[in-house]
Amino acid sequence: MKRFHQLAAALLVAAAAAPLAAQAQDTQAPDSWPRQSFEEAPQRVWIAEIEATERGFRIGNPDADGQLIEFISYTCGHCASFVKEAGPTLELVAVAPGHLAIEVRPVIRNGLDLAITQLARCGGPERFKDLHDMFLYTQETWLPKAAGAPASQQAIWMRGDATGRLNAARALDFDDMATQRGLTMPQITACLSDDADAKAILAAGEADRTEFNVKGTPTFALNGETLEGVYSWPQLSQVLQERVSTTPPSADSE
Repeated sequence: MKRFHQLAAALLVAAAAAPLAAQAQDTQAPDSWPRQSFEEAPQRVWIAEIEATERGFRIGNPDADGQLIEFISYTCGHCASFVKEAGPTLELVAVAPGHLAIEVRPVIRNGLDLAITQLARCGGPERFKDLHDMFLYTQETWLPKAAGAPASQQAIWMRGDATGRLNAARALDFDDMATQRGLTMPQITACLSDDADAKAILAAGEADRTEFNVKGTPTFALNGETLEGVYSWPQLSQVLQERVSTTPPSADSE
C-alpha cells in the first residue's frame, strides 16, 4: 500500500495541465504517410487480433516486422490527441495488413490512471481496444469534470486504493461508460477492487521506466528501441515511413 500512498503526491490538475515541453508539437497528421487502398489490403484484418502481454495488450500481427510499443497515460492530453490523429491511419495502413503491431502499455501518473487501466483490462483482449479507445476519445469530457471536483474527493482518487478507484468510477461515470462497452457492474466492481492487479500494473510500469527510460507520455519504442525525441504523430509517422514497410505482400510471398 506504500506505493498507493506515494501516488497521492501526483495532483490531478497538475498532471493534466503540465505536459513535457518537448511534447508540445504540431499534431496534424502529415499528408506524406503512404495510404493503401482497400483493394490492396490482404484478406486477414490484423486489427482484430488482440492479445494480452506481460505488461499490456498487443494489437495486430505478433510476427510483424514492426513492433511498436505505445506508453500512454489516460489522463495525458497529448496521448488522447495522438490516438485520435494517428489511430485511423495506423490501423488501416500499417496494423490491418500486418506490417505493424502496436502494444499498449499504461503509464500510471495518478489514481485515475490506475482506475481506468484496470477498467480497460477488465474485459480482457476481446474488449480492450473498445475500452481503451473510449476512455481516450472521451477524455475531453471526463477530465475537466475530474479537475473540477472538490479537493477532498480528488485526494480520495489519488490514494490509488480500491476505495479510491471505485469512488472515481462512480463519480466520473466510468462504470456507466464501461457497461456500454459490454462489462457488467459485478465485473467492474471486481476489477476495481483487485489490489493484486493494481500492484501488478504498478510493477510493470516501474519495469518499463527502467527498461525503456519512460519519462513522459506518450513515449514510443520500435522493435525494442526507445524513440528518443519522438512524442507526436508527425514525428512517429516519419520514423515509421523510414523503418516499416507498407507494401502489400505479393502473391508469391503468401
